[in-house]
Amino acid sequence: MNTILVTGATGNVGRPLVTELVNAGALVRAVSRNPETAGLPPGVELVRSAADGIAGAAAVFLNSRALGQELAATVDLARTAGVKRLVALSAINADDDDSRQPSRVRGDRNREVEQLAVASGLEWISLRPTVFASNFAGMWAAQIRAGDVVSGPYASASTAVIADADIAGVAAVALLTDDLVGQRIPLTGPQALSNTELVDTIGRVLRRPLRYREVPTGLVRQRFVDLGFPAVFADAYMGLLTATVDRPALVTHEVEKILGRPATTFADWVDAHRGPFTDS
Repeated sequence: MNTILVTGATGNVGRPLVTELVNAGALVRAVSRNPETAGLPPGVELVRSAADGIAGAAAVFLNSRALGQELAATVDLARTAGVKRLVALSAINADDDDSRQPSRVRGDRNREVEQLAVASGLEWISLRPTVFASNFAGMWAAQIRAGDVVSGPYASASTAVIADADIAGVAAVALLTDDLVGQRIPLTGPQALSNTELVDTIGRVLRRPLRYREVPTGLVRQRFVDLGFPAVFADAYMGLLTATVDRPALVTHEVEKILGRPATTFADWVDAHRGPFTDS
């Protein structure tokens, strides 16, 4: 049986991916800087770096944020070690200017990871998800715990939010089957929702009268800075949103086609992840 190496194995996509692969009967080698506290399923082999785990692996899941400066070297190692397939975690806007890619500030190299996989000479698949559902817990949970108003930019800007576990599900198919080889796959949730509609959805699930209040971009920028984000992150985030002001975000149906089930709705994701939004 072939071994699959997962980088970013304890992240929002990596953790459910490891579980998917284990449940499918795959041999999984997971990269974790802190293997003692990784909390991954029994039977998963833990290594501290991709370099430590690449020998004998048939496929590698590439998470550019987790790999950091080791990204290019890991692809080179994969080639020389006889790895057959690379699955890159990229982003739906990987081709956009850097000024509209806020995740770059946090270490994602969506364009580069795809380019390296494609140019590797190995089998490759590039997954291009839109905004992760978990991002909204990070951005909004504190406001929701504190009150009934979520303040932010561009109330009418929309996102087809994707559940992190749906990305993991598609990644498992990419790693375990030949169905997706050589494809760049744009992944979204099932519906484009405006910021107002996203907050309304959280309110309905929590049974609270939440509302979204649009505020000037300057105030939003300062709030991100106060939370510890670089100003360039705030600018990139707002630049990304402006493309969908009063225009629905792109919705693809790749998740349903690949997994044979509907993509997870934002409401269902919130219902399964209430903790960050409540005091309990």
